[in-house]
Amino acid sequence: MIGQAEAAKSSLEDITIVTKAQYNETAAARAVGRGTRTMVTTSQARLSLSSHRRTEVGSDRVQYQLSRVVAGPLLHLLWRPKVTGMEHIPATGGAILASNHLSIVDSIFLPLMLDRPLTFAAKSEYFTGTGVRQRLTGAYMRATKQLSVDRDSSRAAQDMLDAALALLRSGNLFGIYPEGTRSPDGRLYRGRTGVAWLALNSGLPVIPVAMVGTDRVLPPGSAVPHVHQVSIKIGKPLTFEAYQGDTAKGRARRAVTDEVIQAIQELSGQEYVPIYASVRKAQLNGDAS
Repeated sequence: MIGQAEAAKSSLEDITIVTKAQYNETAAARAVGRGTRTMVTTSQARLSLSSHRRTEVGSDRVQYQLSRVVAGPLLHLLWRPKVTGMEHIPATGGAILASNHLSIVDSIFLPLMLDRPLTFAAKSEYFTGTGVRQRLTGAYMRATKQLSVDRDSSRAAQDMLDAALALLRSGNLFGIYPEGTRSPDGRLYRGRTGVAWLALNSGLPVIPVAMVGTDRVLPPGSAVPHVHQVSIKIGKPLTFEAYQGDTAKGRARRAVTDEVIQAIQELSGQEYVPIYASVRKAQLNGDAS
């Protein structure tokens, strides 16, 4: 009924625009080598690529708005989501939305409540499931242009960040969960520094977001959604000009990440735990075994 989404890494195939200019130029060179009259100029190739991008962007927006029309009324009817701070989302240009992560439905409610498309990273399994619910999930992920993540890849995290940076520099919104995984108990855990890497390398603002009540809608391990009101609190944008020259320094990335987590906590009111959520999950699994 409602799908799943979780941040990690991107399949570059889904987010990297293939440079048709390079392809066409190579094809032209080969044609000349064969003595044919066919020639594709650089300017023609660039024009073709530009036209392709405009068509792709337009198609993406149509699909996104269609998903809002189809899913939006159902979300409002059953879960009555309340959004505050919408004025902090820029009308144009790139920005990073950093949210706490309570449930797999966080990546459904937040994008569909915004007026602009928002891209999250999602596990590749969510795109390829064969069951009814998995197929609905995959259809939603594709309609809203979520990034497919192969978490078995050794370069998964960096590939996701590189893909996200490209999206941000193209003027898009990108959503990230600094905790790196869902909270196992509703508390807020130490942030991973990927959000800081994006902020410092893009120079774009980070907008803190608090999801409230989504863990009551679909708790970890639950397959059937429950009816419970959802609140989304959007905070003021954070900028980090003071750290701008320290993009490669771990201390700067840690300071930025901690500031983002603090801003999320102020919105959510969650108890903060100074360890990674993945470590706590491992501890819980160890206790269970």
